[in-house]
Amino acid sequence: MKTLIIVAHPDLDGSSTQAFLKASAAGVTAATWHPVTMSVAAERQALLAAERIVVQFPLYWYAAPALLQAWLAAVWTLPFARQLAGKSFGVVVSLGRPLRDFHPGAAVGVSLDALLSPFAALAQTAGMALLPPLAIPQFAYQTEAQKARLLVRYQQYLSLAAPESFQQQAAWWQTQLAQSPEAGLLADTLAQRQARLASLRAALKEVKDDE
Repeated sequence: MKTLIIVAHPDLDGSSTQAFLKASAAGVTAATWHPVTMSVAAERQALLAAERIVVQFPLYWYAAPALLQAWLAAVWTLPFARQLAGKSFGVVVSLGRPLRDFHPGAAVGVSLDALLSPFAALAQTAGMALLPPLAIPQFAYQTEAQKARLLVRYQQYLSLAAPESFQQQAAWWQTQLAQSPEAGLLADTLAQRQARLASLRAALKEVKDDE
């Protein structure tokens, strides 16, 4: 699957989050890292060639950067957007706050889904399949283990048809292990995923048996 990562960051060269994501995306053969430009014809050509389009940006004062808004206004006219029907659409957003703040009654007071709802509407209008957003809270404070898990989640988000599917995640792990048999982190995580899936299946069986 060809994935186009539309990167909109006002200080792209100075962002450690984006540097990490760029290095992670390099491990996905069919993914293209694409900082936004205002060359409308070239941008549209890149969008039409992709099967999955991912917009990636930091959340500034609870909205996407002005750079991305200007890009959308120039490139995504309604007639053009309809040519993107059938593709999948994802959002990767970095946050300065922990995820627990994005709930009614918490520090921000609204959910992250509510803040990102314009992108859900954008995908709906264009007839695209919307993926759940991938949120990256407080990257600068993440441990090495958390960053390793983020790398995996990000690569799966770019490459799997259904990134939340246990079956597709397991198949992804199998592929990675086949390529790097010595990768202990991959093996440990795969075992944890499989154990969780087995536990869920056992619980489901108990519920059915009790009916």
